[in-house]
Amino acid sequence: MRNYEQIYIDGAWVASDGRGAIDVINAGTEKVMGSIPNGSPSDVSKAVAAAKKAFESWSQTPVEERQKYLVRLNEALQARSAEIAEVIAGEVGMPITWSTMIQAGLPAGNMQTFATLLDTFEFEEEIGNSLVVKEPVGVVGAITPWNYPLHQIICKVGGALAAGCTIVLKPSEIAPLNAFILAEIIHEVGLPAGVFNLVSGTGTEVGAAISSHPDVDMVSFTGSTRAGKAVAASAAETVKRVALELGGKSANIVLDDADFETVIPKGLFACYLNSGQTCTAHTRMLVPNSRYDEAVQIAVAAAEATQVGDPTEEGMHLGPLISQAQWDRVQDYIQKGIDEGAVVAAGGLGKPEGRETGYFVKPTVFSNVTNDMTIAQEEIFGPVLSIIGYEDEDEAVRIANDSLYGLSGGVWSGDQERAMSVARRMRTGAVDVNGGSFNIAAPFGGYKQSGYGRENGPYGIEEFLQTKSMQR
Repeated sequence: MRNYEQIYIDGAWVASDGRGAIDVINAGTEKVMGSIPNGSPSDVSKAVAAAKKAFESWSQTPVEERQKYLVRLNEALQARSAEIAEVIAGEVGMPITWSTMIQAGLPAGNMQTFATLLDTFEFEEEIGNSLVVKEPVGVVGAITPWNYPLHQIICKVGGALAAGCTIVLKPSEIAPLNAFILAEIIHEVGLPAGVFNLVSGTGTEVGAAISSHPDVDMVSFTGSTRAGKAVAASAAETVKRVALELGGKSANIVLDDADFETVIPKGLFACYLNSGQTCTAHTRMLVPNSRYDEAVQIAVAAAEATQVGDPTEEGMHLGPLISQAQWDRVQDYIQKGIDEGAVVAAGGLGKPEGRETGYFVKPTVFSNVTNDMTIAQEEIFGPVLSIIGYEDEDEAVRIANDSLYGLSGGVWSGDQERAMSVARRMRTGAVDVNGGSFNIAAPFGGYKQSGYGRENGPYGIEEFLQTKSMQR
């Protein structure tokens, strides 16, 4: 049991002004695994004041000194990686094998990437008679999600620290324990007081206080499109900068010359990772009508072979969803798919056999899906794949782009150049071409209602900088 009774402000663990605590539920057991303070707007004001004060010195700290802190943070994250993986496996439900690689591995990797980039990152340049300098934007309010909690925190915290910004972090109240581990690490490595502050609580209280606070210079938010719109509207009152990484409904285009036996199961994996609780999940599989039945048959076999199991056990299986509310949401979407005429080809309603405890969902495949159906247009956040047919390449691209979202996508072809040509036509922030792997140094962010701004690599530092020109 991890019960945190204090928040972290100005380099110290302090009592929250808020009342009560928020329980953290283990996704696999449905039992309480810890608790955090239910913070208040006054906590945010204290944290912002500390961050504003610390910004004066931190923003002027030499890049080499900031880099040393990032290196030490990376080392400390690596030292506690097993603990982090175990905690997030409980909070989120991602099985420990995946949690070790992704939920603990990516944050440390990202922190090291930010540190390494400072060797070569150009903070100023000469343009004619002007010296153009890139300066930290100021106090950053970071509001982060529950599905890849520490990874998304480090994308913001690492980039902001590298840029010379100070931070007030509000982690998701559903999966917050990893953020408290990070605060412990930051305290241990001696990051100057006020540079990093942690205020836990709900989005309606703490999140809203951050996005509306006049002394917060920028808000970086990852979460639902609905919540992102509220953050942007609140931030507009003080004309602060906003970066949003929101939902997705990514299309995975399988062209007619692809090796279906190989790529269809890989496409299923790109939908099911983290039990579908991934904003970049390839939840719409687009296949040629001429090979539609073949694609469905292969996908069904892969779905039925997908194991669902205890997140504490080693293995490449799927774990549960994070909460009862999320389980209910996914069940509602499955029912809506049925009601609108899609065919449950695999999985469906209810829990997998033998998994009555824990928020488990059957790995599901829908066939006979048209792109105007709810399950093809709205983000489900569960292991639910919709297979949509198309006549030719142009129609595939049209269907892929027929979405409010534009975060990710995929293309499969036996011809790499053909796949790249299709990828260029997709209106989305990232495209995996023939299974190209995730690159933590490449920019990450969306088009359309998937948001704006970019994280990761040099783009993730650039996001927290503003530009000044000095004419001589």
